[in-house]
Amino acid sequence: LPGPTGESNQLFLNGRGVFVCISPWNFPLAIFLGQVSAALAAGNSVIAKPAEQTSLIGYVAVKLLHEAGVPANVLQYLPGDGAVVGAALTKDPRVAGVAFTGSTETAWAINRTLAARNAQIAALVAETGGQNAMIADSSALPEQIVKDVIASAFQSAGQRCSAARVLFVQEDIADKVVGMLAGAMAELKVGDPGQLSTDVGPVIDDDALKILTEHAARMDKEAKKIAEARLDPAATSNGTFFAPRAYEIPSLDVLKREIFGPVLHVIRWKGSELPQVIEQINRTGYGLTLGVHSRIDDTVEYIRSHARVGNCYVNRNQIGAVVGVQPFGGESLSGTGPKAGGPHYLLRFATERTLTINTTAAGGNASLLTIGE
Repeated sequence: LPGPTGESNQLFLNGRGVFVCISPWNFPLAIFLGQVSAALAAGNSVIAKPAEQTSLIGYVAVKLLHEAGVPANVLQYLPGDGAVVGAALTKDPRVAGVAFTGSTETAWAINRTLAARNAQIAALVAETGGQNAMIADSSALPEQIVKDVIASAFQSAGQRCSAARVLFVQEDIADKVVGMLAGAMAELKVGDPGQLSTDVGPVIDDDALKILTEHAARMDKEAKKIAEARLDPAATSNGTFFAPRAYEIPSLDVLKREIFGPVLHVIRWKGSELPQVIEQINRTGYGLTLGVHSRIDDTVEYIRSHARVGNCYVNRNQIGAVVGVQPFGGESLSGTGPKAGGPHYLLRFATERTLTINTTAAGGNASLLTIGE
């Protein structure tokens, strides 16, 4: 590093110590390995705790890492229930950092636990959920809107952090888009994800199915149902299957929390109400992904500059961020940053140290030593 004449300055990045990596079930290999490899690359040792629903995938991944040369005492695998194992790990004073992907509620609990320790101030890298919206104005192509919202809301049974939960569609094209959406949903095939013909697989477990079923019962009473995909009893009799649904609601305030599954909520808006639409989205406190469908550059720029979201996608779906190309992560209730796959991610797993040397004094001391000898 540059400094005064006669002085050298060096900056070193060092590991923080022990990192606890707590990964989710919905990307049981990609996010698991992303957290672990980042912590290891920055010079830390790692305790890896995957979601209890996908513990076997985490086990095999760690076994392969050990076979590849990562020492067993540097990477340790600790499966178990989050409320028991995760809580015990995060309160341990020896933990220097936590990488977490999961619900906002759990991230709050981890943050409070770390802050309550009379120990080193730990780093927290958290990526949480979102009330992700897609905004479509009257200049957008209805066919493209429907294609992209179907993928964003229902691919992976809506079980992506980035999945679209709400479609704001301008009223000028709303009837056409809603009609096309209902028609497209009628073509969705729900069943075994191992079959190439399947569009939507099951949700993760009985608890998830119960939450979705209860939300659907509420929406059936309080909202207008647009469409519900058909479940083939022969293809869905064995498993936790939930039929994808779309509802029309009057405003985003109807939704109190993220519904993690294949449910889309549609809201109509007037062309003069774009600022209010963005305010509704910002008011949720979440800021993960946002889809924009418009052929008007000024509209796209207005939304981009006023919406407080981590990842904004224009005229395409809003899922499937490519690591290294589209660094992924949110802000506010949706995460701490820095973004996974981005240029600043590894830095959060490291600590900085500097070394400053007065080279003039060192040179003088060397000369005196030589004379003394």
